[in-house]
Amino acid sequence: MPGKSSPSRRIWLALVSGIVASFLVFGPWVRDVARAARDTYESLEVFANIIHIVQRHYVKEVSTEDLIQGAVDGMMSALDPHSAYLTPDLYRELQVDTKGTFGGLGIEITVKDDVLTVIAPLEDTPAFRAGVKASDRIIRIDGQITKDMSLMKAVSLMRGPKGSKVKLTLVREGRAEPFDVELTREIIKVKSVKDVKTYDNRYGYVRLLQFQEGTARELQDAITQLDKQTKNDLQGLILDLRHDPGGLLNEAVKVCDIFLDAGLIVYTEGRTENQKQRFLAQNDGSEPKAPLVVLVDEGSASASEIVAGCLQDHKRAVLVGTQTFGKGSVQTILPLDQESALRLTTALYYTPSGRSIQATGIRPDVEVSREVQVAAAAKDHTTREKDLSGHIEQPKASDAPSAAESATDAQLERALDLLRTWNVFSKANDKGLGFPAMVDETVKSKAK
Repeated sequence: MPGKSSPSRRIWLALVSGIVASFLVFGPWVRDVARAARDTYESLEVFANIIHIVQRHYVKEVSTEDLIQGAVDGMMSALDPHSAYLTPDLYRELQVDTKGTFGGLGIEITVKDDVLTVIAPLEDTPAFRAGVKASDRIIRIDGQITKDMSLMKAVSLMRGPKGSKVKLTLVREGRAEPFDVELTREIIKVKSVKDVKTYDNRYGYVRLLQFQEGTARELQDAITQLDKQTKNDLQGLILDLRHDPGGLLNEAVKVCDIFLDAGLIVYTEGRTENQKQRFLAQNDGSEPKAPLVVLVDEGSASASEIVAGCLQDHKRAVLVGTQTFGKGSVQTILPLDQESALRLTTALYYTPSGRSIQATGIRPDVEVSREVQVAAAAKDHTTREKDLSGHIEQPKASDAPSAAESATDAQLERALDLLRTWNVFSKANDKGLGFPAMVDETVKSKAK
């Protein structure tokens, strides 16, 4: 009938309308995709031309494989210091590192201000015994200049068979000239927990060297041990994260969970949904209630900063020391095949209050330089009994700090002073303040 369209005509009109509507909605996206594809193709064409020209005209013959490997390394280093292409050898070493046993020098490094920089030497390792310090800059490895060297390349140069030697050329603040340190490689076996001891028979001290498989379990065992040593009267705990370069995220989360019964521990933000993660504390009823002081310094990085920032945000601990390193990025291992992979920065860490750790670090509640007490002692020329030749040494309890430790570690002494002050303050606490709030009020009153 006139005026009525056939079913086939209506279907055709609907299809046309749908195509037009789709173009109006998705047209800009299609154009963007097409433009991106065209730009990528043009860039790859330039890349292929460069390879062809180099292979034809360079002074020496260069294989396509070497050129592509160099291009990939350059591409990854252009992103950030922690992203890298992992060759089969590097991929195997990475898998071994998290187990706590590996060959090398015992030194954690990064690239800071385009210079290969020491985060921290691990205790009882060749680097530590040779006097390598946090913030030392490594300008040569066995004479090879490290400028523009990738992090993974530097790691591979410092690794090697047990007993072999490697020479590092270091630049240190306060020293006018670079200097060499020769190290002998060892099989590095690192335990997470060290120096579990008590002070005044009521305050516990635990040091974490790094975060690896089993760290949280070892820490929980150490706290149980301290409870027994104080006859279940542990009145304060010091968690020492100084020169702890970090490690596994899941162990940092578990360590925080030891001290928290609820709340956000850390979260990550990246471009993709699977990089947006939140980690929450669980209440198992075993959380220690004693006041907590966490010691941090410029060598505290990554997982250490996650723990410090979390406990500070929850007002569960008071942080004493100096500002931390500021390594707050997440690296994801993306296998390319069974032997190689990409180590790619995919997200950033944020503390429960929303602070980014990256490049800023965590600022302690009470800033104390470890060398303050040493400097003060050096200026004190008063003669005391201890200075007299042949003086009788004071007997030391088995759990007391050594004379050298007490004389040089101002941060530890300040932590103990805070716990001792809280012990007195809590008995006459008419304001209902918790430990961090008391310390905060004390610091503010001193500032006035």
